[in-house]
Amino acid sequence: MTSKQFSEYAERNSHPILEVLQNEFLSSGRVLEIGSGTGQHAVRFAAKLPHLVWQTSDLIENHESINAWLSDSGLSNVLPAVTFNVLDADIATHSFDAVYSANTAHIMGFAAVERMFELVGTALAGGGTFCLYGPFRQNGEFNTASNASFHQNLQSRNPEMGIRDIEDLDGFGRSHELHRVRLYAMPANNHLAVWKKGAT
Repeated sequence: MTSKQFSEYAERNSHPILEVLQNEFLSSGRVLEIGSGTGQHAVRFAAKLPHLVWQTSDLIENHESINAWLSDSGLSNVLPAVTFNVLDADIATHSFDAVYSANTAHIMGFAAVERMFELVGTALAGGGTFCLYGPFRQNGEFNTASNASFHQNLQSRNPEMGIRDIEDLDGFGRSHELHRVRLYAMPANNHLAVWKKGAT
């Protein structure tokens, strides 16, 4: 059995996300992906954005799939997964021009989401970009009934999980010099939020 896992969700959302990243990461060089999952996004995006060096990361149990996707791709600009847990990770100051993460904030605990923003603020150089994809609430409101149901389902599985308020994320960002500059509406009731390091 192959170690390469496949996510239908990652396959479906990769094109609209890529359209945003082609603009937002145009001037970036080194990108950290927090939570690379199966590895599909890393391979898809690194292939279409050859000016980037894409660093994958995730918990150790996901490394086998990530590295299998990387090996099959033959790409030289996407790097093998490093072990990364936001609650205990350390990261070098100004070590990346951009950070990308998809479908992570709602499955992390609230403290872990706050810690992720702290790590991103440390990792990014001035002017760097953080792109976070997933479902968000705005002003405490869900944008669809299906997202409200999804939130309830998440909390029934683990009360620490749930769809986050974009205003809370903005607050975490401001504490670490990250200021939201754009919010893209995406398919399937999701959004892609963009914060800039040092922007006001």
